[in-house]
Amino acid sequence: MSHKRKFFSALAIFMLVALTIVPTASAFEGREGNHVVIEADEIIEDDLYIGAESVTVDGVIKGDLFVGAGTVTINGTVEGDLMVGTQSLVINGSVEDDVRGFAAAFQLGSDAKIGDDLLFGGGSLEAKSGSLIGGDIVVGAGQVLVAGDTEGDILAGTGAFELSGNVTGNVSAYVDSSTENEGVPPMSFGPSMNISIPSVSPGITIDKAASIGGNLSYTAFDELSFPAGVVAGETLRVEPNYAEYEYDRPTPPTASDMAGFWALGLLRTIITLTAIGLLLGWLFPNFLAGAEYKLQTETMPSLGWGVIAYAAFYFALLVIFTAMILGAIIFGFLSLGGLSGTIVVLGLLALFALIVGFILTVAYLTKIIVSLLGGKLILARVKPEWVNHKVYPLLVGVILLSLIMSIPFVGWLVKLIVVLFGLGALWLLGREQFGKKEEVAVVEV
Repeated sequence: MSHKRKFFSALAIFMLVALTIVPTASAFEGREGNHVVIEADEIIEDDLYIGAESVTVDGVIKGDLFVGAGTVTINGTVEGDLMVGTQSLVINGSVEDDVRGFAAAFQLGSDAKIGDDLLFGGGSLEAKSGSLIGGDIVVGAGQVLVAGDTEGDILAGTGAFELSGNVTGNVSAYVDSSTENEGVPPMSFGPSMNISIPSVSPGITIDKAASIGGNLSYTAFDELSFPAGVVAGETLRVEPNYAEYEYDRPTPPTASDMAGFWALGLLRTIITLTAIGLLLGWLFPNFLAGAEYKLQTETMPSLGWGVIAYAAFYFALLVIFTAMILGAIIFGFLSLGGLSGTIVVLGLLALFALIVGFILTVAYLTKIIVSLLGGKLILARVKPEWVNHKVYPLLVGVILLSLIMSIPFVGWLVKLIVVLFGLGALWLLGREQFGKKEEVAVVEV
C-alpha cells in the first residue's frame, strides 16, 4: 500500500470517528422522535444539531447543519456547512458552503449544488450529471463516480474511479489497481441501501464526454489510454509500490540483541529499585526498617497475610464502587443532585488513589522490603560489618533478586512470592501500628 493510499484510508477513518462524536440530541426547538423533518415552509435561523433515525430537510437552514442519523436527505437549502455521519446521504437541494461527511453511500442528485469543498470518506460517492461542486473534492472511498461538474480539483483515493463530468482544475486519482482487487465489485458487501448504488469498474475510467482543465495524475502498473482531448494539461502515471510495505519485515533480533535487551532490562530494574529504596530509607527509615523486621520475625505469617491483603484490595475496590453508586442513586432520588455528584467525584478519586497506591506498592515497595532483608542475611555471613550500612544491604539484595526474577519460566513465580511476602509484612506492620493507636486512645480516655 502506497503512502497516498494510506493517507486516504486514514482520511476515511478520521471522518468516521470525527462525525460519530457529533452531538446526537434531538434537534433544537424541542424536536423529538426518530424521524425529523424540516418542512418546506420552515426556516431555521441558526445552526442545527440533529440525531435521529432519519432526517429530511425540505426547508431552509441559515446556519450549519450537524447531523448523525441512519438516513439523511437534503431537498432544501443549507446556507452554512453540512457535517454528517450516516448510512446513506442524498443531496437533491443545495449546501452553500462545505460538506464534510461519512456514509456508506453518498449520492448527489442531478439538481444538487455544493457551494464550496466536498470532503468525504465512506463506501460509495456518486455525483450525478447536472450536479455542481463549487470547490474541491477530497474523497477516500471504495468507489467514486463523478458525472457532474467540479469547479476545483479532485483528489481521490479509491478502488474504482469513473469520471464523465467536467473538472476545472486538476485530477489526482490514486486507485488501488492490485490484481487481488480485479473483478471484485467495490460495493458487493454491506447493509442494504435506500438509494441505488452504481456499479463502478475497478481501476480508472474516463469517459470521452469528460473534460479536465488541468493535469491528470493516476496510479497504475501500466500506461493507460484515455480519450483524446479530455485532459487539457499533462497526464502523469505514478507506478504503485506495494512491495515496500507488504514484503519488508523487521529483521528478527539476534541472540546478541536478545542478550543486550535482557542486560539492559536487568540494569534498569536494579537502578530503579535501588534509587527508590534509598529514597524511602532516607525519608521513612523507621517504616522501612519496621517492615523488614516484620518479614524477618514473622516470615510465614507474612506470606499468609499477603494473600489476604491481595484479596482485600479487590474487595475494597468493590466496596468503594458500590458505595459510590448507591450514594449517587439515593441522593439523586432525593433531588440532591449536588451531593450525588460530589459522592461520585469522591468515589472516583478514592478508586484512583487506591489503585495507584497498590500498583506502586506491588511494583516497588514489596521488592525493596524483601531485597533489604535478603541483603542483610547474605552480608551477615560474608561481611558482618556491612549489615547496618545504609546502601550495601539494599544493593546486594536488589541485584540478587533482580537476577532471580529475570530467569525465564521461573521469574514470574518469584515475583508473586516476593509480592505476597512484602504485602504480608506491610499488613502486619500496619495492624501493629493501628493497635498501638487504639491502646493510646483507651489510656487517654
